[in-house]
Amino acid sequence: MNEKYNYALKLAMEAHATQYRKGTNNKLGISVPYITHPIAVSALVVRYDGNEDQVIAALLHDVLEDGNPSIDWSGRILSEFGPKVLEIVEGCTDGKPQTTTGQKEDWRIRKERYLSHLKSADEKVLLVSACDKLHNLQAINLDLNELGLSVFERFSAKRDDVLWYYKSLSDIFKQRGVVPAQAIAIECQAIEDKLKKLSP
Repeated sequence: MNEKYNYALKLAMEAHATQYRKGTNNKLGISVPYITHPIAVSALVVRYDGNEDQVIAALLHDVLEDGNPSIDWSGRILSEFGPKVLEIVEGCTDGKPQTTTGQKEDWRIRKERYLSHLKSADEKVLLVSACDKLHNLQAINLDLNELGLSVFERFSAKRDDVLWYYKSLSDIFKQRGVVPAQAIAIECQAIEDKLKKLSP
């Protein structure tokens, strides 16, 4: 898998070359390159026994959503990694840019549609999606420790909406029997507990 993985990593690095994780240029003075997220997600997929296609798709899971909208990323993924990888990547995408400037649909509309999609999504998609959300929750949890409530300023949605989304995801992953579901539920509960302590 190494050669294929390295090639997928190269494509992901091209797609996210100028991007950073939201809000990471923070009080700690750190700007975290976006590519660290898909790498972490792919590592979680390996941890939870994902196959080669899932590991490759994890590296590419945000390319359609956040890559340069003027580039045909779907075509490149299809030609270079095949239809199974593209299917997983598309299944992990909650909204492609609607304009060449990268503008997307309203946050709530996209999230509600994605939650509905996960209720019947293929198991191959579910594992990659769950690992993606688990890493996001881990990042929020860590940032709550270091930055406090300001972590939620990076989102385009309100804090309560963000929590609603991740708790809804947790419920679906649990209902579908996805392996990382317990870890996701633990992270959600830890964040809720911290918020109770931090909120005035």
